[in-house]
Amino acid sequence: MSLRITPLTDPAHGAHSRRLAWLACDADANPVGTAFLRLFDGGQEHLAELTLHVHPVERRKGVGSRLLDTAVAAARENTRRCVVAQAGAGSPGEHFLPAHSFRKVLTLRFARLPLADVDATALAEVIERPHPGYRLASWQGTVPDDLAQTFAASRRAMDDMPMEDTDHGTTAWDVDRVRAAAKAVEQRGDHLHTVVAIDTSNGSITGFTELVVPGGGTGDAQHYGTGVLPEHRGHGLGRWMKAEAIQQAHGHYPDLGGLLTDTADSNTHMRHISDSLGYLPTHTTLQYQLDL
Repeated sequence: MSLRITPLTDPAHGAHSRRLAWLACDADANPVGTAFLRLFDGGQEHLAELTLHVHPVERRKGVGSRLLDTAVAAARENTRRCVVAQAGAGSPGEHFLPAHSFRKVLTLRFARLPLADVDATALAEVIERPHPGYRLASWQGTVPDDLAQTFAASRRAMDDMPMEDTDHGTTAWDVDRVRAAAKAVEQRGDHLHTVVAIDTSNGSITGFTELVVPGGGTGDAQHYGTGVLPEHRGHGLGRWMKAEAIQQAHGHYPDLGGLLTDTADSNTHMRHISDSLGYLPTHTTLQYQLDL
């Protein structure tokens, strides 16, 4: 088919990434597909993330291949080492990506906790169980100034999370970056809630969990990350923090439907935590990687 690929100006630039975009149109100027390529920095300068969509009626006509070729060329021009893309299990993308030399590197398991089904008594028992040497703290939005430095330092808790064969890199966090991330959530109208575990001996943050709630307080909220520093693991802090986050969401947002989480298939510890708190599996997504 006659096809025109037009680069677009994408306003969705973050403080530590930027996004390229293209629109595919047929001979009659009807849009038939789009591609977005996010380019990261801050420890992930080697990585590009691809999102590609083709209208179902226009599939198997070369639209996806043309968009993919355009995005991969841009990744090479920006000296990226690899391109990653996700596809739902059983979706057309699961067949398209391997056919274009992508290899599967990660399986993500998604789950949802219906807040209407939360057992408040059982949840309170988890939260009230003593954790000697630690206490919980929380905030909404940007981290308080007195905790900013230790919160930024605690982000390394995610550096060794199981990512199977993904060439994910290590995100470099500092105070400016954690503030910018919170600001981005605020600017789009959502609410960022953070629960942390603090070492009572020195006041340092030893772990955190983040939850983003839609601005209207309805629908489903999304867990952004839960991590505990290696030297503080084995004390049940991950489950403790996540239980507190659930309790806060349940109490502060009566119209919220549920909480969503996604976990690498190989991260059996975090999957066990979610299972124990009542999260129910919803679907599976596969991540693919093209090495350039």
